[in-house]
Amino acid sequence: MSEWDRRRLGDLCTRITVGHVGSMASRYAESGIPFLRSLNVKRGRLDLSVLKYIDEGFHAELAKSQLKPGDLAIVRTGEPGATAVIPDDLGPMNCSDLVIATPGPEVDARYLCYAINETAQDFVKAHTVGAVQQHFNVKSAKELVLSVPPLSVQEALSGLLGALDDKIAVNERIAARSEELALALASQGHWKRRVRVEEICVLRKEQVSPREISEESVDHYSLPAFDVGQMPERVSPEAIRSAKFSVSEPVVLLSKLNPEIPRVWHVEPDPRAPSLASTEFLVLAPNSPLASHELWAVLRQRNFLDSLASKVTGTSKSHQRVRPAEAMATEVVDPRQFGETGAQIRSLCGRAMLARQESRALATLRDTLLPQLMSGRLRVKDAEKIVEDAT
Repeated sequence: MSEWDRRRLGDLCTRITVGHVGSMASRYAESGIPFLRSLNVKRGRLDLSVLKYIDEGFHAELAKSQLKPGDLAIVRTGEPGATAVIPDDLGPMNCSDLVIATPGPEVDARYLCYAINETAQDFVKAHTVGAVQQHFNVKSAKELVLSVPPLSVQEALSGLLGALDDKIAVNERIAARSEELALALASQGHWKRRVRVEEICVLRKEQVSPREISEESVDHYSLPAFDVGQMPERVSPEAIRSAKFSVSEPVVLLSKLNPEIPRVWHVEPDPRAPSLASTEFLVLAPNSPLASHELWAVLRQRNFLDSLASKVTGTSKSHQRVRPAEAMATEVVDPRQFGETGAQIRSLCGRAMLARQESRALATLRDTLLPQLMSGRLRVKDAEKIVEDAT
C-alpha cells in the first residue's frame, strides 16, 4: 500500500463533465438511443429495467452528455457517488444529470469504479450539496482522492473482483429471464377471467416498532433494497428509525410510490431473522390455495401497473402514490384459473429467488474483500483462492 499513489480523480480522467440538465418530458421516444438517469445507475452496475430513449437527432444535439464504453457514470442525486462502468455491448448511449468521467490510459476503468464505490463514500457525503436534495457535482468529483496502484495491480484486482461481479450478472440474467417466462405464462392474452385484487389477497397492516425487537438483526425490505438487487438488507433494528410492516408469511410487496416503476416484490421471509417492510409498500398475502408466486405474476403485469399509474395522487412527479383502496379495487387476471400453469410459475419464481440469494452471498464476499485488498492487508494472490472456492 505504501507504493500506491494518492491521486485526484480529475487528474486520472481525460474528461469529467455532467450529463444533460433540463426538462426531458417532451423529448423521450418509444425507441432509439438509451438515455440513462440516476435510477439506472447502481453501485457497480447498470439497471436497465426502467429505461428511457431519445431519437438520434436529439442524441447528436447532446454531444457533451454522450456516453462511450469505459466511461464512468456517477450519480449526482439520489445515491450520490454510486458509480458504474458503461459496458462495451450496449452501443451509443446518452444521459441526464449524471457525472461522466472518462478514465485516462494509466488507470483501469473497472478498478476506478470499485475505488469510487467502496473507498470514497465518506468523501462523497462530505462534498454533497443541498440540505434536502443532495447533489454530488463535477467540482467535487474532480477533487475526489483515490489510492492508485500500478496498472498491472489495478487490472489484477479488478479482474479478481470482476469474476464475482460477472457471476452476479449471470445470476441476474437467470433471475430476470425466469421472471419474464413466469410473467408471459400469466399474461392477460392467455386468460379471460379477471378479478379485483381484493378478491385474491388480503392487505396486511400489522406494524412493529424496531425498538421492540430483541434480535440482533432484521431483514429490511425497502425501496432502495429492491432497486439494488431485490434482496432485503440485513441490519440492526436500531438502524431503522420508524415503525414498519411485519412480514411473517410469503407475501407480495407492491410499491405505492410511483407505481409506473415495476416495484413488485415476491417475498419469502427468512425464519432466522424478523422481516420488516417499508410502509411505502402494500403487503399482500394471497388467499388460500393461491401461492404468493402466482399473486406476484398477475400484479407484476405491465397493464396492471399502468392502470395504477393512472390513479396516482400527488403533484410532484417523483412522489406520486396510489391509494391502497384504489390498488385493491383494480382488476387483474384471476390466478385461480392457472391450474398446472401455476406450478410452472412457482418453479420459475423459485429459480429467480435462488439466483438472487447466491448473488447476495457473492456481493457480501466482494464487499468484504475489497477494503482488505485496497488497504494491502490481503494480497490478490491470496484472495484468488477465496474467490475460486466461492464461484
